[in-house]
Amino acid sequence: MRQRLGIAVVGFGWMGQAHARSVMRIPSLFSDRSYAPELVVCADTVDERRAAASEGFGFGDVTDDWRPAVDRPDVDVVYVTAPNMLHSEIVTAAVAAGKHVFCEKPVGGTPAQTVRCFEAARAAGSITGVGYNYRYAPLVQHAKTLIDSGALGSITNYRGRFFSMFGADPLGLLSWRFELDQAGHGVTSDILSHAIDLAMMLNGPIAKVIGSGATFIVERPVAAAGASHYARGRLGDPTGAVTNEDYFGALAVFANGSRGTFEVSRTMVGPESQMAFDIYGTEGALGWNLETMNELRLYLAPDAGSASERGYTTVRAGERHPGHGAFVPGDANAIGFEDLVALEDHQYLSAVSDGRPHCAGFAEAVAYVSVQAALLRSWMSGTWEDVVPLTADNVDELAPHDPADVASR
Repeated sequence: MRQRLGIAVVGFGWMGQAHARSVMRIPSLFSDRSYAPELVVCADTVDERRAAASEGFGFGDVTDDWRPAVDRPDVDVVYVTAPNMLHSEIVTAAVAAGKHVFCEKPVGGTPAQTVRCFEAARAAGSITGVGYNYRYAPLVQHAKTLIDSGALGSITNYRGRFFSMFGADPLGLLSWRFELDQAGHGVTSDILSHAIDLAMMLNGPIAKVIGSGATFIVERPVAAAGASHYARGRLGDPTGAVTNEDYFGALAVFANGSRGTFEVSRTMVGPESQMAFDIYGTEGALGWNLETMNELRLYLAPDAGSASERGYTTVRAGERHPGHGAFVPGDANAIGFEDLVALEDHQYLSAVSDGRPHCAGFAEAVAYVSVQAALLRSWMSGTWEDVVPLTADNVDELAPHDPADVASR
């Protein structure tokens, strides 16, 4: 008999809805699961979102206050998908109430908040998950297998990037993502976390970094309550200041001695959602890009005497790759972004049902913010900084106390 898992979702914007759809789909995708998920309650302050949760997603209850939602005895798992700077309060309350918690990255709007969430969850024995969903792309999993097998030889170079146009329009509304008091840091808490998390998953820990950031669009039209994350204002609308960074670039040295580059932007024109990496070794190379997520570029050094056949090949995703066959059979039949969310949620809820740790959880979130803190220190100092694992004892010393410390550089 499958274990019932009652689920609360706090925050019902894009990712809250994506996880709810995922939970609804899981019974039809994974017949061998050990659990039976149930959407118990959705908490959101926007009337229309609560109505959608009730009428379109089948939540048993909705509320405008997250506190009673996380306290309910029929809730086992809390999904936290609210604005970043609310995460810490919600997470700590949920684990104190005995719940397991899945939190969208970056878990906290600042490194210190992320460490507090990790410590609270560890003390409570909560099984945690963090929204690094690109880990679960079947071809990313295949890339990990190739790297670990030694097919690429010794890794020498890594290039990670996330170029998105979601903030490229100067008339794009001043949503919470652009404000220090709601999002915390900008792209270093948001899309850079994906790029560096994948790098550490594929190529191991990062030892030291140097980097800097910039804000290119300094004002945006003020958003009305409940406005869409991607809504657009008009010329002449009242504007407010963007108070966190649009762009960050970095160099890195990995613990294995390989060198890396990272670059992220939410205002670059051209790439739509280029979450991508290239990794190079002594015997081969490979690359993956979310925009063409069902393709992997692979180069394997030819045998002596076959140099005329040298070049990259394209590996197309199919049911022979991890997780792909849950959605479509055969080869080269594409899957999409929310399929990655379903794979992520299935892995997490399976861990909860089995009572075992989940990866990526809050420990991996702390591993990222330890790199982020070093990058923020580097931005302020203009020098290379060592990556030091953050703990409750050292976070106040090693991480900027407030995003404004960096914004006022």
